[in-house]
Amino acid sequence: MRIVIQRVLDASVEINGELHSSIGKGLLVLVGVENGDTDDDARWLADKTASLRIFPDENGVMNRSVIDCGGDVLSVSQFTLTASTRKGNRPSYIRAAGHELATTLYQAYTDYVAARIGKPVPQGVFGADMQVRLINDGPVTIIIDSRLKE
Repeated sequence: MRIVIQRVLDASVEINGELHSSIGKGLLVLVGVENGDTDDDARWLADKTASLRIFPDENGVMNRSVIDCGGDVLSVSQFTLTASTRKGNRPSYIRAAGHELATTLYQAYTDYVAARIGKPVPQGVFGADMQVRLINDGPVTIIIDSRLKE
């Protein structure tokens, strides 16, 4: 699994021109699931998401987690994170997990994050054409791949 975490002042998801979900200060997380990913990957990434110290403390040092600052998390599925661009100019998504595995692990990741931060995690809609808006704070953007955890 691969995630892109963005520290935001606010973020939202619109579908068909209507607001679907939104958060204030916190993290927007884009989630990509690959063939071979497991529940352990989802749990490990959720723990990283909740514990990552990328919010400033009283001295302006990135030393606080989303839990520490009482922030929110917005989770959005994004299969394009699995793209391979090694050959040609059209990305290949052959590594992307099929619908059943991808939806299961995306939901598991989101549920694990919610449990870790102690509040609901708003989501996009898996497979929908979404418009994602955000104000990136910093900017701070972190990419984490569960296959690179060791």
